[in-house]
Amino acid sequence: MPKIARELSDAQVRRLKPRKKKPTYYAVGGVSGLLLQCRPPLPGNDTFARSWILRVQVGDKRRDMGMGGYPDTSLSAARQRAREAKELIRQGIDPVAEKRAVKSALALSQAKDVTFRQVAVRFIAKKNAEFKTEKQTQKLTAHLETYAYPFIGHIVVSEIDRANIVRMLQPIWEVKTETATRVRAAVERILDLAGAEGLRTGDNPARWKGNLDLSLPLPGKVAKVEHLKALPIADMPKFMAKIAAEDYMGAKALHFAILTAARSGEIRAATWSEIDFKSKVWTIPDERMKSGRKHKVPLCQSAIDLLKSLPREGDYIFHNTKLKPLADVSISKAPKRLGFDVTAHGFRATFRTWAQEHTTYAEEVPELALAHVNSDRTRAAYARSELLDIRRNLMNDWEHFCYHGLKKGKVIRLRGRSNG
Repeated sequence: MPKIARELSDAQVRRLKPRKKKPTYYAVGGVSGLLLQCRPPLPGNDTFARSWILRVQVGDKRRDMGMGGYPDTSLSAARQRAREAKELIRQGIDPVAEKRAVKSALALSQAKDVTFRQVAVRFIAKKNAEFKTEKQTQKLTAHLETYAYPFIGHIVVSEIDRANIVRMLQPIWEVKTETATRVRAAVERILDLAGAEGLRTGDNPARWKGNLDLSLPLPGKVAKVEHLKALPIADMPKFMAKIAAEDYMGAKALHFAILTAARSGEIRAATWSEIDFKSKVWTIPDERMKSGRKHKVPLCQSAIDLLKSLPREGDYIFHNTKLKPLADVSISKAPKRLGFDVTAHGFRATFRTWAQEHTTYAEEVPELALAHVNSDRTRAAYARSELLDIRRNLMNDWEHFCYHGLKKGKVIRLRGRSNG
């Protein structure tokens, strides 16, 4: 029969110390197998550590189970914990395994208590690797911070419901419709990510079809389409005469943008290495194109002359004083400085209108010049060497029109072209 330990008092337990340089175990009685472990102090320290151990048989294994540290866990509390553990063993339950299961369940529960903002941060990081420019990441982040986080940023993703999404979108749906639709789409994708990570189940409350479309009006019915201001065709020669006389870099960049019908971002990031002066072609790499496809721009003689007039400083053609790409505002302000209330992007619309109304080029030719890859016919044209020779004729005609305007008199159709 095993020896029954004498039941020690609180005062007696307080006086227990390690006897050697190794841990010393004292049976304290009250519950068989309950021991106070006393560890010797570390070198240079007079304080020794004490903790409770329950030495017990679980099935065919003997285990030392921790019951807490002393004096944080008192003698009476240690005895109570030991009795509860032994009762579980008598019921056929392993207290250690039970404790691990509880701990794992708690960890799993805490892992799922992730807020919308936390998932959104991961989503933004993922999209940042996919986006072509940092500006896209900044815009996504700004939209979420302004319109989503104040409503659902702090809510655990598993608890976000349809009412939360409707409350988020209603204030901006009819006054900032385009922004609202982008926010809704981003929130839907973020909640999809949360579902894929096992953080939520069920339908996506930000889904449009068969869900939000029942509560919110169709975007096309409430959005006010605002077209960017474009220069009237008749005013182009007057404008070109003025912009050609300007000598600052923003005006030079806009001048080149008009002659090439390119986007502001494509112009501002253009490098000298992209220009082939011999073949008179500017090749924009795919990572800088909105379409994600490399784009070749045939350069008219005026565009070539403009480039040759610029100083070759740094990598970028149109740069600031630090040889970095120009800011967008440097180009966008140029028309207003000349007294024209139009946008830089609007010149692409002027180009498209001119090509459609005053030339007989096939529709895909100006579409290719604008890098609008949005139809089967246009994609097929790209497969046929991008119609580069025909587009060169188009851009030469555009150059003539920009400086001299429309030809007067009878319309003459030549090589698939007409007045212009």
